[in-house]
Amino acid sequence: MAGVLRAERVWVETFTGLRVTQFACLLKVVRERGGNGTLRGRPWSLPLAERVLVVAVYYRMNLTMRQLGPLFGVSSSTVCRIIQRLGPLLALEPVSRPAEGADRLWIVDGILIPVRDRKVAASSRNYRFSANVQVIVDADTRLVIAAARPVPGTTADAHAWRASGLSRHCQGVTVLGEGAYLNCGMAVPHRKRPGRALLPGEENDNAAHRKFRARVEHVIGRMQNYKIFRDCRQHGDGLHHAVQAVAHMHNLALAS
Repeated sequence: MAGVLRAERVWVETFTGLRVTQFACLLKVVRERGGNGTLRGRPWSLPLAERVLVVAVYYRMNLTMRQLGPLFGVSSSTVCRIIQRLGPLLALEPVSRPAEGADRLWIVDGILIPVRDRKVAASSRNYRFSANVQVIVDADTRLVIAAARPVPGTTADAHAWRASGLSRHCQGVTVLGEGAYLNCGMAVPHRKRPGRALLPGEENDNAAHRKFRARVEHVIGRMQNYKIFRDCRQHGDGLHHAVQAVAHMHNLALAS
């Protein structure tokens, strides 16, 4: 029995990036959201824990469904049904504005994610068909507060932010953004005026701004360890569900 438990622990930690206790928290959330139900009366061939593991491994490793099927002893069509059913249930918990919101600092940035679905993608500056996803990160905890639905990768960050509706999460909270978010209600770096250099105080402000904004880059880098962000083959809402699930697993890995 101890050998079996060690094997399960190695499998979870190696292929999902989560510890067993963190994976248990994820499993609990899926169960509470009704993930243990059947699909049109058909019983699942795998228990719920293994089905959640299938989805987590898919997002982490970005294996094809034909590759995942033999690993879990099921068909590729079963893997597809599991991902379609449980993917939305792994979504990030909505975060309300904290009571001490005036003392919090949130950072906004966009992620370009290569995706096969041309309906949600466009040829963008990374020379691939990508989607732009806006993300809010807490500067202190590095937790993802919210993630928007994807828009074509050619969409400017400011336009993507205004269309995302995420600003409603930021009422009363100081939000940092890069220069692309000018006139979006955020704290952005000072810009040079024609023929006039930045004042010493403005240069210091920009240096502090860059220091804090580096934290969101670190968070995005950690999220991109999930290989679904390197080449998403999902169509329709699949990318949105993947982003929400990866943000949820990222938060579990930090908070637990």
